[in-house]
Amino acid sequence: MPHGQDTYDVAVIGSGPAGATTARHAAEQGLRVLLIDKKQELGSPIQCSGAVSANALNEANIPLSDEYISTPVYGFVTYNARGESVTLDYRAYRDTPLGYVVDRRRFDRFLMTLAERAGVTVWLKCEATGYTPDPDRKTVTLQLQRFGLDSTVQTRVIVGADGVQSQVGKWAGLRTHIRLNELASCLQFVVDGVETNGLLEIVAGQEWAPGGYAWLFPKGHGYAEVGLGVARTMTDHDARWHLDHFMRNSFMAERLKDARILEVQGGGVPLAAPLRQPYADYVLLVGDAARHVNPITGGGIHMALRDGVMAGAVLAEVLASDAPATEARLEPYHTRWMAELGTAMWSLYDVKTSIFREKERDVQDERLFTTLAGYFHPNSEYRKV
Repeated sequence: MPHGQDTYDVAVIGSGPAGATTARHAAEQGLRVLLIDKKQELGSPIQCSGAVSANALNEANIPLSDEYISTPVYGFVTYNARGESVTLDYRAYRDTPLGYVVDRRRFDRFLMTLAERAGVTVWLKCEATGYTPDPDRKTVTLQLQRFGLDSTVQTRVIVGADGVQSQVGKWAGLRTHIRLNELASCLQFVVDGVETNGLLEIVAGQEWAPGGYAWLFPKGHGYAEVGLGVARTMTDHDARWHLDHFMRNSFMAERLKDARILEVQGGGVPLAAPLRQPYADYVLLVGDAARHVNPITGGGIHMALRDGVMAGAVLAEVLASDAPATEARLEPYHTRWMAELGTAMWSLYDVKTSIFREKERDVQDERLFTTLAGYFHPNSEYRKV
């Protein structure tokens, strides 16, 4: 297809890790890519702890940089509700960090910079408002509002990287609705005055975080992140109440008593099954928009980066010919994702569902604790998911 000033092979909506990585990998394979985001500040609002494995960064070919790394991490401590713990310190197995806690604002800016340097055109403060297929031209017309002014561009594929309740997915008629009991309400504080030791600390137990878990992560520079996620269908209280209860009354209360809150962050995180079909004619969903989030841990950055690599490769293959990007031609993205990640994700979802169907809270707590402790073990079948 000939390229005009406002004609692209791919338009990516959403500039988070999934969107920026998809855009970059598509551009590196010769596609003309537009990346847009309605926000004017990258990585905001922060809705996650920012933990990402070294494997995920390496697989997406993201250089390590002090620009976005807050601190290295070397393993995990998993606690039950009473404070009994299992520690997996990978410093016993390896000299290099297992992963990192990243500053999401700086990380998202770094990923966008990589995309821009790969040739991606970036438009911020630009909101997509809809699209109209143009079968004769084998494209879609994407409607935009850029700095408050209406405009349009032509593109062969729209990639929805616009979050858990994807508007792009809704436009395409995909089933993006999520049940309230599968959406965790998360809140975390960035605090000073709490010691950490290079480990991600996770606390299971319905007393502290019904339907989810609590955490204490190193943040670097003497800071820490303390937070939790709860399923609002399993409690009469909001996440703020539970976090206050955890900090004041749990076995960590003494350790947290001098915590000084420097920042408050929060949002909704899906703990749901992946979408059964994250693609349609001219449309592909990635990351949270495709519900590609670990249903046990809520971790999404690793998935987002893996999605971006896979989506970029599939788009290059699909758009190598002049044929339209139909649903059938975009399906290989999902097939590849299922083979590499999806089967394990569905298995984790079934485990999670089984745990929270337990009627006895003590049994539920013990199963969640055992599952989380086993998940992070070096020999876990899920260690890369």
